[in-house]
Amino acid sequence: MTVTRDHAPLYEALAAHAQLRARSFHVPGHKQHAPWGEVGAPPYYYDSILEIDVTELSDTDDLHHPEGPIADAQKLAADCYDTEETRFLVGGSTAGNLAMILGVCHSGDLVILQRNVHKSIIHGLMLAGVRAVLLPSAIDASSGLATIPEERLLREALEKYRGEAKAVILSSPNYYGMSHDLTPLVRLAHEIHVPVLVDEAHGPHFGFHPAFPETALRAGADVVVQSTHKMLSAMTMGAMLHMQGALVPRNAVRQALTMVQSSSPSFPIMASLDLARRQLHTQGAEMFRSAMEAVKQATRGLSETTYRALGYGEYASEGIAYDPLKLVLFDESGGLSGFELRDELIRRKCIPEMADARYVVLAFGPGSTWEDGDRLSDALREISQASPNGREKGNKLTDRTRTASSSLETYVVPDPVIFAREGFESHAIELADSAGYRSAEWIIPYPPGIPMLYPGEVITEEIIEQLRRWRHEGAQIQGAQDPELGTLQVKTNL
Repeated sequence: MTVTRDHAPLYEALAAHAQLRARSFHVPGHKQHAPWGEVGAPPYYYDSILEIDVTELSDTDDLHHPEGPIADAQKLAADCYDTEETRFLVGGSTAGNLAMILGVCHSGDLVILQRNVHKSIIHGLMLAGVRAVLLPSAIDASSGLATIPEERLLREALEKYRGEAKAVILSSPNYYGMSHDLTPLVRLAHEIHVPVLVDEAHGPHFGFHPAFPETALRAGADVVVQSTHKMLSAMTMGAMLHMQGALVPRNAVRQALTMVQSSSPSFPIMASLDLARRQLHTQGAEMFRSAMEAVKQATRGLSETTYRALGYGEYASEGIAYDPLKLVLFDESGGLSGFELRDELIRRKCIPEMADARYVVLAFGPGSTWEDGDRLSDALREISQASPNGREKGNKLTDRTRTASSSLETYVVPDPVIFAREGFESHAIELADSAGYRSAEWIIPYPPGIPMLYPGEVITEEIIEQLRRWRHEGAQIQGAQDPELGTLQVKTNL
């Protein structure tokens, strides 16, 4: 049978297998039904999904050596994204980020990357044992948020490390849905035959609607990793890795995938990738009609409150593309912090994706409805009416961005940092006294999972001030031995 975009070959194979009603003498041990009994909450939520939770059988295929429905499903995904090769990921974009780095880099190699990358990129660099040039990211003047490095800075880095650089690693869009055209950066790297690897976790929908930013694949990136579960309709942990061009050793990336992905991958997750691809492949922009209507409904009354959204009106920056499915709200009056606004929304049963000191990020997707947008709009209006007017506090966003943008001219290409799995001999020191020391631990606000401080990085007064703010605001921090951030672990030998 010819497989077309209307098919979901892996899901269809699993459905056909379930319909056999055969006796299972293979793993997993639940034998395709819920055997847990009625202890606590009824387990019936699992009844249907377990019917397709199988293993590598003659009719279900093998992710690590696909020849049947998984191979067909991955080929259809490559066709959907107009790329040369696509691989399914069952460990989220984390698995893809690790594999693309391990497949391209060897111990001692030098890579150039933007500083504000997800921790999985740094973990990949540590596993590979590489030297990394961490380029400061440009700061958007309208929001104060980091985006990607300036073209000038990447050009200087490529010239400085010509002949040494094995890859350029970028992350776009950022967690707030902001992205730039990557074409100029990709072109710079390709001029000297350096591949570009892109963590596009939050952009699996890019390029499929006129209102969406363009994908890094269209910009010519060699490897692009996307979290299909974040903004499309796949199950959590479902993601894809795309490859194109001749600059990347694809066999090495495939081999790395076999090392970082389970030898017993989840078939329900893979089948959901197949279904999400079919939905995108057959519906295109129409797939997002409901989500776009939800966003429109959610923002209809913002002007009647003190809340504003990035990408709208005066808070839209030239040269930045905003993902309309990421609604990034803030209190223009300064009356509520991002954390406080998040908590107020949660009290009204609207659960945001994340918050920081300034912003609340709300993610919409194919499952979003007009009613969702209406509930959010009502919640924002209620919060605004119940909150004291904070306009006398001033527009903190303006103050913040003025400070951030003033430092752009000081950006220079830094020296490489050596990433390794081994830790440092360390001791604790009071946060106030830590300036000038090298950190011996990670400081990672999560979400978004972008490290503020790397092991081996010099602690500055600016970093200390940011950590103080997070401590005061009760931010969720990963990596720190002292969760209150009263002390930091620093290298004993400077």
